[in-house]
This record gives sequence, C-alpha cells and structure tokens, in this order.
Amino acid sequence: MGTPSGLSAAELKREQILQGALQIFLHNGYAGTSMDRVAASAGVSKITIYKHFQDKEGVFKALIEQVTDQRFEMVFGHFSFTEDPAVLLRRLAHTLLNLMATDDEYIAFLRLIIGESGRFPELAQLFVKALPQRVWALLSNYFAAHPDLHQRHPEATARIFMGSLMSYVLTQNILHGQAIAPFSPELMIDSLVDTLIDQAH
Repeated sequence: MGTPSGLSAAELKREQILQGALQIFLHNGYAGTSMDRVAASAGVSKITIYKHFQDKEGVFKALIEQVTDQRFEMVFGHFSFTEDPAVLLRRLAHTLLNLMATDDEYIAFLRLIIGESGRFPELAQLFVKALPQRVWALLSNYFAAHPDLHQRHPEATARIFMGSLMSYVLTQNILHGQAIAPFSPELMIDSLVDTLIDQAH
C-alpha cells in the first residue's frame, strides 16, 4: 500500500538512502565514499542498502539517474517545443542559467562527475547518456523541425547551443570565474541566440 506521499515504503527507503548517499559522495568523492558512511548518513544498515542497490556503483548510478531526471524536468519539462525559435531558445537559455546560478547541489554534483571522470570514465559516460545526449536529441529534433533556420546539421547546432551555455556555466559557476571574469548572462544568451537566428537570414 502506498504512503500518503504517494510512494511505497520501499520507494521511501530508497529515497532515504539516495539522499544520504548524495551528501556523502559530494563531500568525499566517489572513491572516498564507503558503504559504511552511506549507511550512517542515510540512517539505515548496510544490509538495507544492499537490499535496494547491488553495490556502491549501483547507488551512484541511481543518483545520476535521479539528479539528471530532476534537472531535465526543471529546465525542459515545462516547455512547448512548438514556439518560435527566437522565443524558445532565449527562454530555455534563461531557465538553464538561472537554475545553475542558484542550484548549489547540482553544481557540486557536476564538480564530482568531472573530478572523478579520470578514474571512473564509465560513470562519467553514464552521466553523458543520462543528460547531455538526451538534451541533444530533443534540440536536434526541434532544429530539424524548423527548416527556416537553415541548419544543415541539427545535432551539431544542438551541441553548439548547449555547449556554449555549459561553457559559460563551467567558467562562471563551477570554476568560480564570475569573481575574476564576470560576463552578463543576458549578453551571453542574446549573442548566442542572435547568432543562430541571424545565420538563418
């Protein structure tokens, strides 16, 4: 029977584990996190964790899926992809950069993924599949549906659009560049969208 929150007891326990695990991973990194620490943070036994997740990698993979699903919905879940590109692309970009400017947990998670990517490339690749590839496909389809933009390679355009925004996030938010090399997000967005739209005319 479901709980008042709409989740079953097993789903609530799984969520409890993931919330505890996230804080430990963010603080200690992937290699530095033990199942003992996860269990203590989540307030459960290691046996309970193994009941829901096969091992530490299983916990981390579930976290990647959860964190990326949540952010995908936050940025892309409320848009109708029937709007004019000049309007939609600006709104998307503003939504993304506004979220990144305030979502300290996600910025910390991105730092974790980047920091561990050298030792654990398969986990970084899982992140790429879970979010960037999903976004590229969505935007590729959108650009392909707008021949008026005259984009010969919709996926390349999608990667350029998102790559420009994520480069801004990387230098301004993740690497603390806003303190030494500030750049207006509004100017960034206007210049990026104008470049894509102006190319079509």
